[in-house]
Amino acid sequence: MIQTRSVTLPHGITLHCRVTGVAGRPVLLLLHGFPEGAFIWDELLLHFARPENGGYRCIAPYLRGFGPSSSPAEAEAYRAKHLVQDLAALIAAESLGGPLECLVAHDWGGAVAWNLANQQPGLMKRLAIINSPHPGTFLRELQHSPAQQAASQYMHFLCRPDAEALLAENDFRRLFGFFDAPDGRVPAWLTESVRAQYRALWQQGLTGACNYYRASPLRPPREGDDSVQAITLPDSMLTVAVPTLVLWAMDDPALLPGLLDGLPGWIPQLQLHRVEQASHWVVHEHPERVAMELRHFLQQK
Repeated sequence: MIQTRSVTLPHGITLHCRVTGVAGRPVLLLLHGFPEGAFIWDELLLHFARPENGGYRCIAPYLRGFGPSSSPAEAEAYRAKHLVQDLAALIAAESLGGPLECLVAHDWGGAVAWNLANQQPGLMKRLAIINSPHPGTFLRELQHSPAQQAASQYMHFLCRPDAEALLAENDFRRLFGFFDAPDGRVPAWLTESVRAQYRALWQQGLTGACNYYRASPLRPPREGDDSVQAITLPDSMLTVAVPTLVLWAMDDPALLPGLLDGLPGWIPQLQLHRVEQASHWVVHEHPERVAMELRHFLQQK
């Protein structure tokens, strides 16, 4: 059974979480992305809490700015340092002083997870990333890959001051459209009940979600804005020392396979598993495949 709980962190942010499993057991922390909520992990929360699958304590927060969690209005509040602070404080509150068994993250959750794993590797035994680009490869591709630059142009739309209003129009038509297949088909996983979950989430506000894009310096170049070309990131900010699984759905139209090139240079203990015929929304599309890959990763010594 999935329970909900609110965790108020020492710096005043409250994160609402979906939780399964017994307190005191090894913890899996699962982070969603944009425009998602903690409920994307429900099948995995139930799966990994079962004794035969490890009996983990599983915690999926709504990230700052999403759903019922605290949502500061200013974009500055969504810079990486604040998001990392949230996670470090949540781990301290929920993991009883020890490291997570694994930090699992998708999309924007992964962007925060990469930073946390680099800065505070002692907070986790393992890291599992699902379709979230490593900052080093993302910066390189935004600077040098015309294909990735084109695929990321949507980021500028989400930075517009009227983005929230445009996204909410016509029963969130544009947001639901993010989930469509390239030929415009609505995916089978987007049932009426899942659609209702998303609608209820987005009705709580979209400013926090859009502020992730407004706060990020990593955006594709466009006419009049080539600021990404001036950014440099030292290897000290990019190295991840913990064992890391990267699970990558290969039909992601926004995050292209070039983002996988060069990862071993920054992640010495990398396992890279490609998922063919799966899109960015692989957690919805193939939860059983995601669960299998995570289970194998967690069982390794």
